[in-house]
Amino acid sequence: MLPVPVIVVGNEKGGSGKTTVAIHLVAGLLSAGMRVGAVDLDHRQRSFSHFFANRAQWAERAGRAFPLPKLVSISPSDHEARSLAEVEDARRLVSAIGELSAESDAIVIDCPGADTALGRAAHANASVIVTPLNDSFVDFDLLAGVDPETYEAKAPSIYAEFVWESRKRHMIEKRKTIDWLVVRNRMSSTETRNQRRVSEALTKLSQRIGFRLAPGLSERVIYRELFPKGLTVLDLIEGKTRGLTMSQVAARAEVRGLVAALRLARLSKVAAAG
Repeated sequence: MLPVPVIVVGNEKGGSGKTTVAIHLVAGLLSAGMRVGAVDLDHRQRSFSHFFANRAQWAERAGRAFPLPKLVSISPSDHEARSLAEVEDARRLVSAIGELSAESDAIVIDCPGADTALGRAAHANASVIVTPLNDSFVDFDLLAGVDPETYEAKAPSIYAEFVWESRKRHMIEKRKTIDWLVVRNRMSSTETRNQRRVSEALTKLSQRIGFRLAPGLSERVIYRELFPKGLTVLDLIEGKTRGLTMSQVAARAEVRGLVAALRLARLSKVAAAG
């Protein structure tokens, strides 16, 4: 039996679209017929949890059965001693993963945009780390510094080194690799010179520190409009007199492409069985 993949969506920067990516990964996996566990580690914002609460309420109001994940929210330990708090955080997260694994085909974890003990524990227990990155050199700094004249990547960032250490430790302890997927988010429909430079720099850096690159979600109004209802573009259905717009069709393709980029063996098996 294949182990349940744990997909951790994280970085240490706010505003890069982590929760939006996490929501659409869950939606895409559910749409593919998988049972999905979801873990919200952002105890301050809880946007991940709020989305699925909105979804449950909208389903009841609309009289439709929208698929939902098994959702768990975890808050940081309140131990005064930092070392004890970190041990408690890691224990609670591992326990939640274990419980969700019994009834899930995949688990998606949404991390806060900061360095936290829960976030570190999530990365340590990941099968796949998904790092959303706004398509600019402002966010590129999350992975490495950039030479201002040549646009070549310099030394890896603290976060990149942390992921590298997590992957190395995971291999030593569990004899398994952690796949690392960097998602280029909020890409413009027209390529600019800056985008080409970002693309070239990311491609070179990926070969240097070992991550895969994938396109994420473009800047589309539809993603924001559907949030209050707890819906995604995968929930839209074509009416009898009016079909989906080209933008909605393109958005659906983006979400499905993002899910496919995970390369989950379980996803292939579910698709084959369906």
